[in-house]
Amino acid sequence: MSVGEYCIRDVVITDRDTSILEAAKLMRRHHVGSLIIVDKKKGLNIPVGILTDRDIVVELLADDVDLEKISIGDAMSDNLVTATEEDEVMETIEKMRGWGVRRVPVIDHEGAIVGLLAVDDMIELIAEQMNNLAKLVSIERLREQGRRK
Repeated sequence: MSVGEYCIRDVVITDRDTSILEAAKLMRRHHVGSLIIVDKKKGLNIPVGILTDRDIVVELLADDVDLEKISIGDAMSDNLVTATEEDEVMETIEKMRGWGVRRVPVIDHEGAIVGLLAVDDMIELIAEQMNNLAKLVSIERLREQGRRK
């Protein structure tokens, strides 16, 4: 399973100059918990950072930071872990665990953002697969019982 098959393609992006208030409004408008911060390079959106709703609450609001004095560029996490569309999902999950990140921007061969792989989405996928396996066991049991009658 490749990351490109399972990543979310509808990623909300913005630039470093966006205010924290506008970032929060973007998250609310698009019902997302993170924004990918990009720099434009040769017409491509190259991811350079991520800002999460948790960053805003825990790092800024809880610390009484004056939101008028900083931008996303000041507050974003810029030690960005990325994956390519061709990377394997399980290897990428392992990378996410190793770095302690819940979201990984997915990039193409030119480094441009094409998606986002999030732990929440992977949990949903794995839960669906587990449910399918559980149904398989039940179906097999019913088939065996039907043959014995």
